[in-house]
Amino acid sequence: MLAAFEGWNDAGSAATQALEHLHEVWDAEQVDELDPEEYHDFQVNRPVIGPGPDGTREITWPTTAVALADANRTGRRVVLVHGIEPSMRWRRYCAELLDIAAGMGVRTVVTVGALLADVPHTRPIPVNSTSEDPHLRELIGLDPNTYEGPTGIVGVLQHEAAVRGMRAMSLWAAVPHYVAHPPSPKATLAILHRIEQLLGEPVPLGELPDDAVAWQHGVDELAGEDNEIGEYVRQLEEAKDTADLPEASGEAIAQEFERYLRRRDKGTGG
Repeated sequence: MLAAFEGWNDAGSAATQALEHLHEVWDAEQVDELDPEEYHDFQVNRPVIGPGPDGTREITWPTTAVALADANRTGRRVVLVHGIEPSMRWRRYCAELLDIAAGMGVRTVVTVGALLADVPHTRPIPVNSTSEDPHLRELIGLDPNTYEGPTGIVGVLQHEAAVRGMRAMSLWAAVPHYVAHPPSPKATLAILHRIEQLLGEPVPLGELPDDAVAWQHGVDELAGEDNEIGEYVRQLEEAKDTADLPEASGEAIAQEFERYLRRRDKGTGG
């Protein structure tokens, strides 16, 4: 199960847009939803009124949708959860989602988030993959979860999944804080690349790489017009390049080559 939530856990809307992209390219089918009356303060997340598909005016409530997709090459069944961070009853909310997941045979829960960070827009967007499960960390090379402080619904859902005995992990993309306004296609693209690695399943990217390039060019123009921002970006670039220098290794090159081979594979298992 892949889960992302709008709000505090979703800088630049990068995480939820990654889930929306997967929903579209995998032709996912919605199979369930949570009753918003139980979990949302409608003065915080208001319902929206407008014309429906048939032209009749209807109200759309801030619910959490559960969809089922079949990955194209591997045939792996993936549950996609997309919602808004609830206002109340988080433990009941997580219990209901995990009950649905268990009923669909889910054994692994991956929460997806994005945070604002001191990273330059000109470099690859970092995606941190963590888990509290030592076996899972060793199996696929994850980092331990060392964060301490206020948490969002993704942190609670990951923890509750682990308590139930499910494999649980979290992906977090770092969005440059000086361009926090959504969309953030470069961060969305980085999340999808990490999901590709985890599932062994190439994700059709459509126009997203072009959108990421256009986004970066737009931020370049912003930095070029503002000397203060431009200097700050250069400082971030120097710090990032210094920190990443030891990682320019054969392992990083091998991972990129494996991604290339997965994209060339037409489903023959080669």
